[in-house]
Amino acid sequence: MARIETLQLIDDLDGASADETVAFAVDGEQFEIDLNATNAATFRDKLAPFVSAARTAGGGRRARRRDATAATASTEARRHNQAVRVWARENGYSVSERGRISAEVVEAYRDRDSGTSLSAPKKAAPTTRPQPAQFSG
Repeated sequence: MARIETLQLIDDLDGASADETVAFAVDGEQFEIDLNATNAATFRDKLAPFVSAARTAGGGRRARRRDATAATASTEARRHNQAVRVWARENGYSVSERGRISAEVVEAYRDRDSGTSLSAPKKAAPTTRPQPAQFSG
């Protein structure tokens, strides 16, 4: 026995026959709405100014505005890193202008007032590989 099923979309706004399902997301929630061609065009026209100013999720452009708490934390982290770099240079450590600060330097900075601070690094002697023992025999 053969069976044919028909799916009919109904426009979610006006109850007429719908032509398509439009997917969209707002505030992290995914939505779908069934619309006829006229309502779908109106929907896209109303969103056009927002879409043209937006970026795709995970896209290459950076956010124009960041969360205030994230911006504050980022600023505090930069200030902390700058302070660590200044202290490290004043205390004989070699640190770059940018990039990651070694764990040794950060630990020494944290311990600087506790009396358990690591002393400034000594000039490192060139490292050489130990030579295998020579046996005569």
